[in-house]
Amino acid sequence: MKQIYKLLIVIAFVGMTSAQSQVPAPVDAQKQADKSGYPITPVPFTSVKITDVFWGQRLKASREVTVPLAFSKCEETGRYENFVKASHPSIDYVVTGYSFDDTDVYKTIEGASYSMQTYPDKKLDKYIDSVLKIVAAAQEPDGYLYTARTMNPQKPHGWAGNSRWEKVEDLSHEFYNLGHLLEGAIAHYQATGKRNFLDIAIKYADCVEREIGDAPDKLVRVPGHQIAEMGLAKLYIVTGEKKYLDLAKFFLDKRGTTERRDEYSQAHKPVIEQDEAVGHAVRAAYMYSGIADVAALTGDTAYINAIDRIWDNVAAKKLYITGGIGSTSSGEAFGHNYELPNMSAYCETCAAIGNVYWNYRLFLLHGESKYYDVLERTLYNGLISGISLDGGSFFYPNPLESMGQHQRQPWFGCACCPSNVCRFIPSVPGYVYAVHEHDLYVNLFMSNTSEIILNGKKIKLTQTTEYPWNGDIRIDIAPSGQQTFALKIRIPGWLRNEVTPSNLYRYSDEKTLKYNVKVNGQAIESDLDKGYFVVNRTWKKGDNVEVHFDMEPRTVKANYKVEADRGRVSVERGPVVYCAEWPDNDFSVLSVLLNRKPEFTITAKPDFLNGINEITTGAQTLKYDDKGRLQTKDVTLALIPYYAWAHRGSGEMSVWLPQDLSATRPVIQPTATSGAKITASHEAKAILSINDGLLPSDDINDRTAPYYHWWPKEGTTEWIAYELTAPHTISSSSIYWFDDSPWGGCRVPKSWKLYYQNASGEWTPVNNTTSYPTVKDENNRVRFEPVTTKAVKIEVVLPDKNAAGLYEWSVD
Repeated sequence: MKQIYKLLIVIAFVGMTSAQSQVPAPVDAQKQADKSGYPITPVPFTSVKITDVFWGQRLKASREVTVPLAFSKCEETGRYENFVKASHPSIDYVVTGYSFDDTDVYKTIEGASYSMQTYPDKKLDKYIDSVLKIVAAAQEPDGYLYTARTMNPQKPHGWAGNSRWEKVEDLSHEFYNLGHLLEGAIAHYQATGKRNFLDIAIKYADCVEREIGDAPDKLVRVPGHQIAEMGLAKLYIVTGEKKYLDLAKFFLDKRGTTERRDEYSQAHKPVIEQDEAVGHAVRAAYMYSGIADVAALTGDTAYINAIDRIWDNVAAKKLYITGGIGSTSSGEAFGHNYELPNMSAYCETCAAIGNVYWNYRLFLLHGESKYYDVLERTLYNGLISGISLDGGSFFYPNPLESMGQHQRQPWFGCACCPSNVCRFIPSVPGYVYAVHEHDLYVNLFMSNTSEIILNGKKIKLTQTTEYPWNGDIRIDIAPSGQQTFALKIRIPGWLRNEVTPSNLYRYSDEKTLKYNVKVNGQAIESDLDKGYFVVNRTWKKGDNVEVHFDMEPRTVKANYKVEADRGRVSVERGPVVYCAEWPDNDFSVLSVLLNRKPEFTITAKPDFLNGINEITTGAQTLKYDDKGRLQTKDVTLALIPYYAWAHRGSGEMSVWLPQDLSATRPVIQPTATSGAKITASHEAKAILSINDGLLPSDDINDRTAPYYHWWPKEGTTEWIAYELTAPHTISSSSIYWFDDSPWGGCRVPKSWKLYYQNASGEWTPVNNTTSYPTVKDENNRVRFEPVTTKAVKIEVVLPDKNAAGLYEWSVD
């Protein structure tokens, strides 16, 4: 069986590097987009061919690396095997992995389908057909498709429950799987015209629709993890069957009224009463997108009002400068208003994708450029940072500061982010344009050729630009005959002196950027309409529009209520946010002080990190000498685009740079453990944080300082050791424990003990003169009779039912 899987993977790889062949005719996606219900109609990805250098590289990496990698991981990690087992259930099968592992297959096929539309590949198409045969064989006769139960109905996955839908509001993810099944199947149908995947999805949707609803013979259940709402709305558009739209609306209407009522799953109150983004950020963004879809198709203004209120809350109080959302790892969730820590920022890649979905839909509802301003910020920063430039490694969280504990990984056991990026990147062409009656919107700037239908007539557009590195854009227009329409060109918020559509951030310099627009070489003027420059005229073949946006480095300050960013600035140019990273600076980038009136130099580096513009500026570094005196040094600080960090090994990185002394973090005075080698019973990059001198603030809820933990271990005895650079005489040691109760899995330990290495190299307990404290939210110091040693070790006994962790361990 393994050999069959490997052969399928080889076929895919060969197909993706061979001469391109035609696949069956795709569905007319434009006609389906016209049925979306939105006032503004999307121009589908099938109508736009990207010729851009920046996005062309991303699309190429996705096609040649990410999609094949995702398919190979589906084989390597047993995703395909789950479907094979489900087609021949057995009591002997042990169900492992996650209850949503099926979705990695669906999402990868979705990404491959988008890619095939632009780069047809007959062998890849055949490979997908072979995978779909495996998927179809796993489907039960009534349409139920959930391998986590079907492969061993008597002993299903631990999250599945004993019967269908029993734990669907908790962890079974049965409806979540349905949502991704629908999204992938519809993309495949639109790209290939084939129904083999779509029919599988329809059968499962029918199964759910027969068993879930308000009727007396049905169960009232809502998704634990949202996305089915989006998929069902799309299925209604494709099939015209209203029962799917009704089911999507049922899921939304019943949320907050069933047994599951908590903020984590946005079920703390009915949807139409919500006004703040709370809980798991990915679930939230998917739900808000689903609300928009259902509102557009039903005209339900209460839904629209709800997501407008929630969007205002995010834009004004919960949005990172990178466009990321979800500030805390506790629940992968939104934090409190203005809670936007940097080093501990979660900013899940999936949440960034969800943020794009949500803002895109709000634009289609309202036609305001502010939604695309947020979308663009997310797209160029917090989203593509989640995947490496070569398409082969991934971030799950996307922090805005690091001491070296963060690095992209080739895959994750919980692979939602890699497979989500796999399906998103090939869909980017579908976000460039939109149409409405006599209006043609230009929303994103990237070189492309497109054929757009407006009022039943074709228009060919050719956009040429080097955006985001400069602001010059040319649009050549070739209508089929003379056509009168309004070309609406988005004037980005960053150009209009608006960092985000709120007072959450502001530009702190005195610069004023300008723009100009020419038609056939003649400058024209226009008032902005909802953020769009409008050129309304009768167009003919050969007409062109030239747009120029000034681009200069800008400094940004956050609202004073964002505690983590007080006294700091970030630097951006155009839509790109910059950061300082260790390989470009021979000093600690966490110890710099930016000049109060910085001057910037821009250097184009076409062969560096796939081509970037580097920014340099003057700064100072601060550090304490061995006598505790503060020393400063003038330096040149180099900045690179945030999305490009972590491609050259582990080390320091920071987006927000101190400009006030109160925000600085001088390199600490050398201690006994400075430069010590750290070893532990559980190795992890985060272990570097225990010797960084950073502790939580006095706020007991502060989780912004980096920490190390032993989760998910429970009840074990663990250890950490320092190997000092030279013998030191020590007489005390302190630990600041990490305890994320009541919701997290770490508590203060049952006990701990300190050892030193004697002259014979043996570990010997210190003769302590005080007790070993285990108190939350304070330094726990033990004193002992002085010893001279080159190595010290702590042994930590974890609680019986919890793990433990620590922020800092010092030795004096």
